[in-house]
Amino acid sequence: MKWTALLFALLVAGAAHAIEPKEMLTDPALEARARDIGRELACVVCQGENIDESGAEIAADMRTLVRQRIVAGESNTQIMAYMVSRYGDYVRLNPRFMPRTYLLWFGPLMILLVGGFVVARRLRREPAEAVPPLTPEEQAALANIHREGNAP
Repeated sequence: MKWTALLFALLVAGAAHAIEPKEMLTDPALEARARDIGRELACVVCQGENIDESGAEIAADMRTLVRQRIVAGESNTQIMAYMVSRYGDYVRLNPRFMPRTYLLWFGPLMILLVGGFVVARRLRREPAEAVPPLTPEEQAALANIHREGNAP
C-alpha cells in the first residue's frame, strides 16, 4: 500500500512539471488552455524544454504572460503570435516551415551530410607511402640494440 501511494505521488509530481501553484489559473478550462499553449512554447534558455517543464526564471515569466493574455480574452492563435513577435520563431517547439526557419528544419540534415562527406573523403584518401625496408646497416644496428637490451 505504501509503495502504491509513493508511486502515485511521484506520478502526480511529475505531471506538475515546473508550474508553481501561484501561477495556475482558478478556472480549469483556462488552465488547460494555458497548458496546451505552454507545451508548444520552447523555453528560450533551456534547450528542448517547453515552458511548462522548465524551471528557468524566464520560463516562469513566459507562463505568467501566457496566463495574463488568456485572462485578457485572447485566443490561442493571438497568444502564440504575440509570443513569436516577442521572442522570434525559435520560441515555437515546432516552428513553421518558412524561409526564416529553413535552418531549423534543414540544419541537422546539412550537418549530417557535411560530416558524411568529410568521413568519406578521409576514407578515400590514398594510403600513405610505404615505409622503405631497412638497409643492411640499419638492420645490423637494430640487431645490436636488441642484443644489448636483452643482455643480463
